[in-house]
Amino acid sequence: MDESHHSFLDHATCLPEAKRYHTADTGLPILYEPPSDVGADRIVDAVAAIQKYGAPCIVVDFGTATTFDAIDAKGQYLGGVITPGITISADALFERAAKLPRVEIKRPQNVTGSTTVEAMQSGLYHGYVGLVDGILRKMIDELGGTPKVIATGGLAPLIAKGSKFIEQVDETLTLEGMRLVYERVASPKSKVHNPKS
Repeated sequence: MDESHHSFLDHATCLPEAKRYHTADTGLPILYEPPSDVGADRIVDAVAAIQKYGAPCIVVDFGTATTFDAIDAKGQYLGGVITPGITISADALFERAAKLPRVEIKRPQNVTGSTTVEAMQSGLYHGYVGLVDGILRKMIDELGGTPKVIATGGLAPLIAKGSKFIEQVDETLTLEGMRLVYERVASPKSKVHNPKS
C-alpha cells in the first residue's frame, strides 16, 4: 500500500497517523513487537478477515510487498511475513539482468518455457506460488488447527489459482476493514466481533 493509500486510511478512519494505528480502538489485540510497526493496511485487513471469515485465519495481501498476517483463534494479531511483491521481482529481473525483457505476469501454459519470455513468466509465476505456499504451509503448522486463508490485493486472483492453501480471494477486504474500523471509532459502543465465535 503506497503513501496515498495510507493517507486515505488516516482520513477515512478518523484515526491518528498510520504509525499509531496500534493505539486506536480497532478491536484487534496486536501482539507484534513493536505494535507501531504494523501497517494500517495490515490492521484493517485483519479486522475485516475476522469479521467476515472468523478466526483463526491468515491474510495474504499482494501489493508492492506481499504480506502474510496471522490471527489466532482468540482474534489476536500475532504477526506475519513480509516478502518482496511479484512485481518487484519482475522489475529486478528486467533492470539487473542484461538481455532480459520486461514481461507480463501471468500463468504460462507449461512450466518449461520454450522462449525467454515464457521461461521468465514461468519462473515468476510458479516461483511465486511456491514461495506463497511454502510460507503458508509453515504458518498453518505454527497456528495449528485449520485457519482460513484469505488473499487480497491486485494479483490475488492470479496467484490463488495456483495455490494449494488460499481458500478465498476477497478483493474488497481492505476497504471493508476501513469501514469496520471507521464505524468502531465513530461509534465507540459498536464492537467489531467475530461472528463465527
